[in-house]
Amino acid sequence: MIGFMIINPNQSVVLILFGKYQGTVKTDGFFWVNPFNVKKKISLRAHNFDNEPIKVNDKLGNPIMIGAVVVWRVKDTYKAAFDVNDYLEFVGIQSEAALRRMAGKYPYDEFHDEGEPGETSLRSGGKEVNDELEQALDRRLAIAGIEVLEARISHLAYANEIAGAMLQRQQATAIVAARRKIVEGAVGMVEMALEELNQKQIVHLDDEKKAAMVSNLMVVLCSDKSAAPVVNTGTLYQ
Repeated sequence: MIGFMIINPNQSVVLILFGKYQGTVKTDGFFWVNPFNVKKKISLRAHNFDNEPIKVNDKLGNPIMIGAVVVWRVKDTYKAAFDVNDYLEFVGIQSEAALRRMAGKYPYDEFHDEGEPGETSLRSGGKEVNDELEQALDRRLAIAGIEVLEARISHLAYANEIAGAMLQRQQATAIVAARRKIVEGAVGMVEMALEELNQKQIVHLDDEKKAAMVSNLMVVLCSDKSAAPVVNTGTLYQ
């Protein structure tokens, strides 16, 4: 009776007879095998491994917290059963090692001038970074007969000791970029206003008047507060 066994869908049983590998049964159903066989069950279903956030250094040496989710399944039952001691533990350790190595190849965020190509970063890399992690895991887990279906970053943040300082840096970068856009727009509006006045000959402006107008318009357009207009009831020079 001990020779009978039931194989469920997406399950397998590795058979070992007196220390010799006999084969793997992957077909679901009810079977009888030599009762002296040692039966080792291995699931062929997809598994999720949620790597808890770990502290690593990015390419620039900044301490960050990073975690990943790995979807995997057993592809080669022989390797999973005999080439590693415990394939479940092997997946966990190698996933963390691959995540540490991948995080060290990219900076957390890119800081570059607008219009210039920026370096791929962990925060903005997206598919490229996830593909790098997936390929690294695929190579590492192949020894255990594991196929990686998907790997992606699930948690990414600066470590607590530098989170405040890096937040200020990000805010400063955003403010500078916004100010640059405001100045570019203001210069274009001033240029358009001068051209319109000149074409329609509404008023004749000499160099001094143009300089004063440009100065006033730039202050109004670039200020972060509403302008308080002053009505001049005299001449332009008073």
